[in-house]
Formats: sequence, structure tokens, C-alpha cells
Amino acid sequence: MRRLGRNLDVKDNKNAYAIAVAISLVLASVLLVTFFVFEQPAKKPFMTIYLLDSNRKAADYPEFVVANVSSTFSVYVDVENHMGQTVNGAQVLVKVTNGTNPTFPLDANATQTFTGTVKDGGTWENIATVSLNIPGNYLIAFELWTPNQGTGTLQFSGDLSVLNVQVAPQNATA
Repeated sequence: MRRLGRNLDVKDNKNAYAIAVAISLVLASVLLVTFFVFEQPAKKPFMTIYLLDSNRKAADYPEFVVANVSSTFSVYVDVENHMGQTVNGAQVLVKVTNGTNPTFPLDANATQTFTGTVKDGGTWENIATVSLNIPGNYLIAFELWTPNQGTGTLQFSGDLSVLNVQVAPQNATA
């Protein structure tokens, strides 16, 4: 430390300690930056599903419709692939239920099924049209099913989008 102080022409111990602390802080900063640059955890591959309204925006979803009047509507169902590879045979199952507190995947038959291929980094888009003509409260689930890499069988990915829609009788006023 004294030799460094002589080389830097430091005359007293206070300046020598200040320089030593500054050098230590620079070294610690370099080590910290190096750690975060080289030791970042690997990103986990994933797929995601989301809904867009008829204007391709994440707004104005149908929440209240009137039976046999405005009870048919469409939404865009988009699936994005961030798996690092193309996914062949992905499925979106559209299921409708009027149950409360459902568990997913829904124990209901699919009213629509979309099957397709999603390129890595790509988006696969479908238009789902739903008709609800019986008054009540409905939950519409758009479940994403993907092929198991080992067996090729479809499995629920855990990803889904949900719409809650209230259907009023035709003579009801909003």
C-alpha cells in the first residue's frame, strides 16, 4: 500500500486510504457486473396464449350480451412461442361452462378446437366465434395444449385465457 502511495505521490495516510477504498469499490463493481453478465439464469422456454377483441386490442371484451340479440361474438386467440424451437400440433380448446370456481383444465367438452404449428418466436392466430343464447353467467376458457416432447401426446400447458360473460334474457334491459 505504501509503495502504491509513493507511486501515486500520496503524502499522508488519509489519501492512501481513500485511494485504496476507491480501488476496492472499482474492483467490487467490476466483479458484480461480471457476475450478472455471465451468471444470468437460463431463460425457461414457454408458450403463452392471450385474447384480443374484434379490433385486435386487449380491451372491450364481451362481458354482457343479450340472448338471441347480441349473443354471438368473436375474439382473436393468439399463441406465442418462446420455446426455442417450432411447436407442431399445438391446440387451443375453447370450453364453455356456467360453473363457479372451476379447476383447470375444465372438465367440459370443447366447443371449438384449433390445431396448428407455431414457429419459434412466432405468433399463431385464430378467430373464435362464440354463441351464448341461454341466459346465465358463463366462463369461456381458451386452453393451450402442447405436445409432450417425449411421448407426443397432448398435455395441458397450464396456460389459458378466460372470458366471463353474462347473458341476459332478450326482454331484459341493461
